[in-house]
Amino acid sequence: MSYGEVLRRSGMHDGVSMLRRTSRLRIAMAGLLLAFAIANAHAGNQKEEALADSVRMALSRAISDPSPPVPQFAEINERLDYLRWLGDMSERLAKRLPDRQTRIEFLRTVWYEARRAGLDPEMILGLIQVESAFRKYAVSPVGAHGYMQVMPFWTRIIGDGDKRKLFNMQTNLRFGCSILRMYLDMEKGDLFLALGRYNGSRGRPAYPNAVLAAWRNWEHKPRH
Repeated sequence: MSYGEVLRRSGMHDGVSMLRRTSRLRIAMAGLLLAFAIANAHAGNQKEEALADSVRMALSRAISDPSPPVPQFAEINERLDYLRWLGDMSERLAKRLPDRQTRIEFLRTVWYEARRAGLDPEMILGLIQVESAFRKYAVSPVGAHGYMQVMPFWTRIIGDGDKRKLFNMQTNLRFGCSILRMYLDMEKGDLFLALGRYNGSRGRPAYPNAVLAAWRNWEHKPRH
């Protein structure tokens, strides 16, 4: 689901509906909110919750699948759209990740892991922008690790307990996307609440609005 589709379908929350206003003042406020979020380390602070065995096992299977990030396409046009997306995102990310090989590998993995979890890759880029500013080895004041600022307790609950693996790019993105997918399912598809839960601030607008504002920076319109 694209950023625009989320905004069209979601009229339930003041925080999300704010982004639908088109005045320059609102856009400026969203930008300031995003800057505030990054400056004040709105890093992932997921709460350790009691999970049903079925949920825990599903998450464990999701993060243990060793499948490499190799995209599969049914049609040539889908592959062309993907390559255009990769080129577009690479240009936008060049200042943050100057090494091209690292940048392309990162974007391929974001695309693969987001799609694998049924999430929008551009939304995940927005989340990473807010969470870690694209810093692979970022550690928050509360101990969240890596690009998607995953809390180390997740490695004990659904992994092998080795929190150092959260600095591995694919592992971090696999954990982050799988956890957000779980929260989205728990919230019955409500992205606003799922993002809040990911940040440990469920029901408060600052973090979801920051991610939604950042998402706009990564919107890509495929050719048809």
